[in-house]
Amino acid sequence: MKKILITGGAGFIGSHVVRLFVNNYQDYYIFNLDALTYAGNLENLKDVQGASNYTFLKGDITDAEFLDDLFATHRFDGVIHLAAESHVDRSIADPLAFVKTNIIGTVNLLNAAKKHWADNLEGKRFYHISTDEVYGSLGETGFFLESTPYDPQSPYSASKAGSDHFVRAYANTYKLPVVISNCSNNYGPNQFPEKLLPLCIHNIKNNKPLPIYGKGDNIRDWLYVVDHARAIDVIFHRGRLGETYNIGGFNEWKNLDIVELLCDVMDRKLGRTLGQSRKLITFVKDRAGHDKRYAIDASKIKDELGWQPSLQFEEGLEKTVDWYLANEEWLDHVTSGAYQNYYQKQYQI
Repeated sequence: MKKILITGGAGFIGSHVVRLFVNNYQDYYIFNLDALTYAGNLENLKDVQGASNYTFLKGDITDAEFLDDLFATHRFDGVIHLAAESHVDRSIADPLAFVKTNIIGTVNLLNAAKKHWADNLEGKRFYHISTDEVYGSLGETGFFLESTPYDPQSPYSASKAGSDHFVRAYANTYKLPVVISNCSNNYGPNQFPEKLLPLCIHNIKNNKPLPIYGKGDNIRDWLYVVDHARAIDVIFHRGRLGETYNIGGFNEWKNLDIVELLCDVMDRKLGRTLGQSRKLITFVKDRAGHDKRYAIDASKIKDELGWQPSLQFEEGLEKTVDWYLANEEWLDHVTSGAYQNYYQKQYQI
């Protein structure tokens, strides 16, 4: 039975990846490593908590000795590395926290893999998940390619760019079997409500202001999180070692357009007058260094590995809103902080 370590598996994207691997690969044993910081939530994984091929491990990738012991004990065959600090605003307020987790934490993992896989690299794979923000900002035209030069514009994207470079350096210097992917903006169930869509869903439901940076004309490419998990599955199993794959949703939207569409969807689902929620939109001072446009060319993963997104944004948004409205307890627990008690209750700590 192969042993796979998934870091950051209690987070938004990570929980969907853990669920997919636990449910689809009975010949794998999945270890979910998460520090359970503010964005880690084991309530995301209630449905696989008792699975026979799954174990949760609480720990921090910034602790090199802990990781060394973990690799020595469990002898992992593969690593899917998602653990990261990921919110741009938080990186502006505290860049060092992003350096510690995203760069030093990644290097700690690389060192552990290098040490414990040194005698036998056969069948091993270190898969590092990154972001399209490492490429910087686009103008009105063009797309990010895997060959696009790095030009990070925020402390968050700089820290992710640094971690990407270290992964490639370990592949080159130590022949570590690695693969990297860079994805566009994710959305869907279980996303922490500091991000745009869950924040607005929560605020619309409670008739609170919907803060929009600047004029709301910044453009992002949106990827449904379940589609991203499918892409990670494909890359982990069939991606070429040493390669990078861009994962995008082929769904470019201005921030204001997306919030207006969300308002209309929420009005319909909540039985409100169409246009009522749009009145909650409030323009606020723009984010420092706010990148204008991200857009991914995902042709490589489509042509080489046969992956493409299954949902257009409008359909994915409907599914996302339905999930949040059907899981109000989850959203209430997250916004109140009660979700942080779940680990202690379940694991009797």
